[in-house]
Amino acid sequence: MSTATLTPAPVRLRSRRLADSWSQTGLLIQWQLRRSAQALPLLVLVQIMLSVATIAGYGLLVGHPDHLAGLYLATGAPTVALITVGLVMTPQMVTQSRTEGSLDWLRTLPVPRSLFLVADLTVWTLIALPGLVLGIVAGAVRYDVDLAPTWWLVPAALLVSLTAAAVGYAMASLLSPMVAQLMSQVLVFVVLLFTPISFPSDRMPGWAQDLHAWLPLEPMAQVIRAGLAPHDFTVPGRSWVVLIVWCLASVIGAGAALRKRG
Repeated sequence: MSTATLTPAPVRLRSRRLADSWSQTGLLIQWQLRRSAQALPLLVLVQIMLSVATIAGYGLLVGHPDHLAGLYLATGAPTVALITVGLVMTPQMVTQSRTEGSLDWLRTLPVPRSLFLVADLTVWTLIALPGLVLGIVAGAVRYDVDLAPTWWLVPAALLVSLTAAAVGYAMASLLSPMVAQLMSQVLVFVVLLFTPISFPSDRMPGWAQDLHAWLPLEPMAQVIRAGLAPHDFTVPGRSWVVLIVWCLASVIGAGAALRKRG
């Protein structure tokens, strides 16, 4: 008697559906990469330049920082790069897809909408990783700090990138193209100047500290910072909870926005 005969039909059906989902997701990722083949190198280059330029620009502003300030700057730039890809580049590309009609064409395919989201978020997460690596190297060299990346830095970086990309995806799906573009530009200044990523939060007014206690940006910086310099920084348990809740809520919200517009 064959193994297929012994396997219950519901189990075989679930296995087949899972295999089909993996195959469809892989094809969608390939389609997105090929569709963006011409712009993809430029997107990666811009993201790398942003990370390195943040290191160099902050260095000009602060001159010769002390050890602690150097650690904040060296670990803040990679975080800025990850967040910027999700909150700025992702809305711009999704808005372009809506304008040119390619997003509507994708929705006509007999593929679950959730797989569109998984494929897109995977692509944007991969785009964010080169800037993270080069930003770390540039920060360590520029500020002469010793970084000791931990094993959980990679999953933490993926969590940060996924959360930022999901928020950007939902924003671009729900708002009009013009408003989404404007919002992405405003967020650049907020992330660079008014978020405790490259400086301690105690430099901000009390109301701003309270606000960032509930927003995901400071926890994003904390997990990357502690993942790069575990001897100097730690991550409060509350920050992990806030970041994970934002990640789950943003992914669910992006999926709901995608289905709503369908």
